[in-house]
Formats: sequence, structure tokens, C-alpha cells
Amino acid sequence: MTTSFLARWLPQPNNGSRREQLRACAGAICGLLLTGLICHFLLAPDSASVYLIAPMGASAVLLFCLPASPLAQPWSVVGGNVVSGLVGMACVKWLGPSVGVAALAACLAISAMFALRCLHPPGGAVALTTVVGGASVHAAGFEFVFITVLFNSAVLVACAVLYNNLTGRRYPHIQQLVAPHPHATRDEVPSNRLGFSPDDLDAVLRQHSEVLDISRDDLQAIFLQTEMRAYQRRFGVVTCADIMSKDVLSVEFGTPLDVAWRTMREHDVGALPVLNRARRVIGIITQTDFLRHGGLDDYQGMRQRLRGLLQRSGLSHSDKPEVVGQLMTPSPHTARLGTPIIDLVPLMADAGYHHIPILDDEERLAGIISQSDLMAALYASRFAEEAA
Repeated sequence: MTTSFLARWLPQPNNGSRREQLRACAGAICGLLLTGLICHFLLAPDSASVYLIAPMGASAVLLFCLPASPLAQPWSVVGGNVVSGLVGMACVKWLGPSVGVAALAACLAISAMFALRCLHPPGGAVALTTVVGGASVHAAGFEFVFITVLFNSAVLVACAVLYNNLTGRRYPHIQQLVAPHPHATRDEVPSNRLGFSPDDLDAVLRQHSEVLDISRDDLQAIFLQTEMRAYQRRFGVVTCADIMSKDVLSVEFGTPLDVAWRTMREHDVGALPVLNRARRVIGIITQTDFLRHGGLDDYQGMRQRLRGLLQRSGLSHSDKPEVVGQLMTPSPHTARLGTPIIDLVPLMADAGYHHIPILDDEERLAGIISQSDLMAALYASRFAEEAA
């Protein structure tokens, strides 16, 4: 009974791996050490004082352990700490230092951070520090905020930007904008027409009405990945190797345009991977590339333009595209043999990809998947489930 009672109060284990924990700890010591040294040499190189305030330790936890948190973004850190310092200093100047004034300063600081959209938990500690920090802090007045607090916060954020990006963490964690619809219409992208939509998520967040320590785009990404994982569990994991076309027609950089066009027309394919001599994909050329360069918007003259594009000039130097490499899309999006086909759905349905080359373990072309291949595979999976 006692064990069950205590278990309800214990926090769940965090998801950070041992490597991630070590990365965060190393970042904190590097960030705080550099911040203290830089602020010391910039502000008072001849003084024995330590120009590093205690709330920076709490800011370091957010910046290096939770760099994706909305509470750890640059404006939250710098704005939250400075605004809280200003509120605390104003309170102590007007009302004097006391426990009640310290509590009031923290309360007003939180309110100000909410209003300015820079909520940062260590800001509450900054407000308290300005009230209960002693005679030296009170004597420095607003200079303490504009110099010590501001410098500490700005330098620590700069260290976090450098360290997090060097160790593979995106920071600042800028809110990802919704990708535009490939057809520029008001419809939802296809993958959002079933399951939950961004509007559903926004409505639930409004109903929840509490501050969440996770950005909206991260929350949406987690839900989408959860849906995909549930789909894989229901239908089994079908990989690209299972459904791809293996006998793939391809061209090289120097293949003449008329040869590539004739190949696509004769074999009724919409795209050709462009390979180098090691059979590695360096680009892809599609019928759309031909039509775009042939004058897609000029309907009356498109036939003549396309014919002129495919006709060889016979010159050694010409401004007219002559070979595939001049029209292809370089570095196309690719997938691996073991990639689950469900991962291709957002690429083809939302991002507008029609053909995705599949690579083997040596980065060489192994096959290609079209939208038709993907549709057939998903239909077959659904039919197999219903039959079972």
C-alpha cells in the first residue's frame, strides 16, 4: 500500500538517453563557464567579483537540457530575465526589501512575462534576486539589470546557440510554418484529410488552456509519428524494397534531351533518374521539366517550343539546353530499401513528389517508387486486412 502510494508521487523516467544526458551536462558547464569568464572580462576585469548570477544556473538547465522548449528560446531567456529584473528592481526601489515585496515582484514578473510572451521560469528567480540580493544589488539599481542580467542572459544564449547546433540540436527552435499546398488551394493537404488536422489540434489546445512546455509543431509531429506507428502495427511494415520497380530506366548527365524524351515516351514513364558512372543518383528528370522549359504557360506555342528544345543545335557552345544535366532536378529526394512505405506518404501526398529513387546500402540506385506504386501497395494492405 505504501509502495503504491509513493509510486504515484514519483516522476516517470525521462526519455533522454545517457548520451543526451552527458551532452546536456557538458553544455551546461561549458555555457556557464564561458558566460562567467566573458562577463567578468567585459564588465570588471580588475575586480574579484563573480559576474554570474544564480538564476543563470536554472536558465542553463532549459537551454542545454530542453533546447526545444518554448521556455528556452532566445526571447524567452533574454526578455524574461531582463523584464523580471526590471520589475523586481522597481518594486524594491518603491517599496523597499521585504518578503512581501519579493513575493509581489515574482508575481508581477510572471504577469509581465505572460504579457510579453517571454515566459521563462528563472525569471522569477531574477525578480527575487533583485529584491533579496542585498545592499550591493540595491546600490547598483537598474544598472544591475541592464548590465549584469542582460549580459549574463545574452552570452549564455549565444553559447547555447553555438553548442546546441554543434552537437546536432536545432536551436533556436523556430516554429515550423505549415508547408504550402502544392496546388495552391484552400484544401488541406491529403495526409491531413483523414485523422486529426492542425485545426483539430488548435481547438484542443485552446480547450486545454494550460501552458505546455512543448512547441505546437513538435506536438503535431509527435502525434503524426504516433499515427504512422499505429498504422504500421495494423498493416505490418511494408518497405520500399517490397514494392519498388527494380528494372529502372535511367540516363546520364550528358544524355541528349531528345534521347531522354523518347525513352520516357516509348516506355510510358514520367521520370528518369540521372546517374553518374558509379550508379549513384545525382538528379532526376521528369516530363514536367521538359514542359516547363518548353513553355508550359504558352499553350499555343508549346508544341513548337518543345520541338525546338528537343532538336539538337549541333553547336559546341549554345545557350539552349542540350543534355539532361541542364534540365534535371539535382540532388532529388531519395529513400532506402528498408524505409517503410508509410514514410513516403507525406512526401508524395503533401510535398508533391511523384517519383522517389530508392538507394541500396552503398548509395547506388536499386529501384524507384511512383505514386501509382504507393497507391497500389496501400490498397493491397487495406484489402489484406479486410480479408483477414
